[in-house]
Amino acid sequence: MRMLVLGAGLQGSACAFDLLNTPAVERVILADVRVGTLPPFLQPHLGARLSHVALDVRDADAVRAVYAQCDAVCSAIPYYLNLPLAQLAVEVGVHFTDLGGNTAIVLEQQQLDAAAKQKGVSIVPDTGLAPGMVNIIAQHGIEQFDRVETVRLFVGGLPQVPEPPVGYQIAYSIEGVVDYYTTPSLVISNGVRETKVALSGIEPVRFAEPLGELEAFHTAGGLSTMVYRYAGIISNMEYKTLRYPGHARIMEAIRELGLFSTEPVDVKGQQVVPRDVFVRVAGEKLRKQKPDLVALRVEVTGMRDGVRSTRAWEVVDHFDAAHGISAMMRTTGYTLSITSQLQVMGIIPPGVQTPDQCVPPQRYFAMLADRGVIVRDLGIRD
Repeated sequence: MRMLVLGAGLQGSACAFDLLNTPAVERVILADVRVGTLPPFLQPHLGARLSHVALDVRDADAVRAVYAQCDAVCSAIPYYLNLPLAQLAVEVGVHFTDLGGNTAIVLEQQQLDAAAKQKGVSIVPDTGLAPGMVNIIAQHGIEQFDRVETVRLFVGGLPQVPEPPVGYQIAYSIEGVVDYYTTPSLVISNGVRETKVALSGIEPVRFAEPLGELEAFHTAGGLSTMVYRYAGIISNMEYKTLRYPGHARIMEAIRELGLFSTEPVDVKGQQVVPRDVFVRVAGEKLRKQKPDLVALRVEVTGMRDGVRSTRAWEVVDHFDAAHGISAMMRTTGYTLSITSQLQVMGIIPPGVQTPDQCVPPQRYFAMLADRGVIVRDLGIRD
């Protein structure tokens, strides 16, 4: 396998690391707009199976040239660049998967389905943790029932030790966090799609000690296209973010005070955007880079052989101290890598599909387990 990873940030680096630890991968090209210093866990591979190159992904000719050297592309760059990159992948005839995170763009990528099938390549958007891993688990849960009533997804990236005032540290991007806390969440309620206000619907979710009780609340994007596929089929489906208790109320108060607003205000004769100030100030305070964890729970309620029950699956993953790789990088970057490998192996068929539509759950769970990321079947819940 010859693999290209776009983006040498946290998730792209983790994806490249996983690919390099797969013997079937002959070569990895890690491309970014500028060539900087790679993290220590990648440096031993440079010059052997790993190449680190400069690439402006807005330069279509340059992208075509590097695509032509590879079997598959893993995109770990901002979501708004993924549509043209997927279009180029179909044109060149190379498999493509991305971290996604914006359902509107995924719906546009789906328009490439016929062309991708004609070229014999697969395009798999929304392939990270949430959306991504949690949707694959949810689809697996749905398939355990004859008829499904309710699907509930919970995911959170958290510091292992919460610190005041908000018990949180940035796992990827402060801008992304603000987006999640301001964008309405699309859910299925009584069989129809409807929106929920971000940070609403707070409820406790209990994990085994030492993690204990967390809180869950509505945020956008985690259901990906499942909210469209299952409207009218499943009565209730929702995605909620997990945080330590008390976090949502604090962030709701900050939002209601107007500090997430994009409307400029006059400050001593200068036009200032409150959100820009919050991102700049809070972003520095919350970028603590301390050991993290990822907590995930999927609960599915339905009928099987005439019996109604609820089954649950769970992932709790921790910072890899031996390599300096966060739990968020492991669960997100490794999922991107595994999906890309499944594409090249021919296990994912040609066309455009989200992970819940095309990634075989048991094969995926086994590959995660090989990396120490365990999907636990909690069985029937009370």
